Amino acid sequence: MNIQALTFDTGGTILDWHGGICGALARAGAAHGLTADWHEVTNEYRRRSLKTIVGQVHPAFNFDDVHRRVLDEVLAHFKLDAITATERDAIWRTWHALDAWPGFADALALLKRKYVVASFTLLTTSLVIDVSRKNDFIWDAIISCEMIGHYKTRPEAYATAAKWLQLPPANILMVACHNFDLDAARASGYKTAFVRRPDEWGPGGPPDPTPNPACDIVVDDFAELAAALAA
Repeated sequence: MNIQALTFDTGGTILDWHGGICGALARAGAAHGLTADWHEVTNEYRRRSLKTIVGQVHPAFNFDDVHRRVLDEVLAHFKLDAITATERDAIWRTWHALDAWPGFADALALLKRKYVVASFTLLTTSLVIDVSRKNDFIWDAIISCEMIGHYKTRPEAYATAAKWLQLPPANILMVACHNFDLDAARASGYKTAFVRRPDEWGPGGPPDPTPNPACDIVVDDFAELAAALAA
């Protein structure tokens, strides 16, 4: 493989969204004496949010808007209406303060010595800036689908990211823990790397833990990815 750039899914591959959001929901519920399966509430929140944003074309909203609107829907679904508007805003803002999975910042620094590294994400530009500053990692570029107007898994998203990097897709390695993203990237000519994230969805495990055999690289963590790419 003649890899010159790595594009990273960011939401689940790099950020522990489940841990951060689950904790925020549980704290808000505890303030009102509410009990719930907070893991399931968190995962339903994520499922509905992804369903709303994936594949959109020039929507009048971005992923931050989706996260705020869907939060109200999910709290109503689980009869958690006692959580106040102020508390809901605090839960929503948690997306911008998520922790990265351990080891990512160090691996990114290693990979950056040899490759162009870019966040290529459904998340908003603002969110990626905030979590990157919080977790001390530096990208060569942030490519949000919000900028492109076509959201993954639309082929236009992958084609535009490659165009902006001025590289043929075959020289770009898409890195993610989700088959749906990697399959679409591969169909657009990218090379692909699957990074296992067994804890992404909490104790129940991810919905697609088994990498597609068509992936060029399969690793358990980012240190292993750096080693595989001789970084």
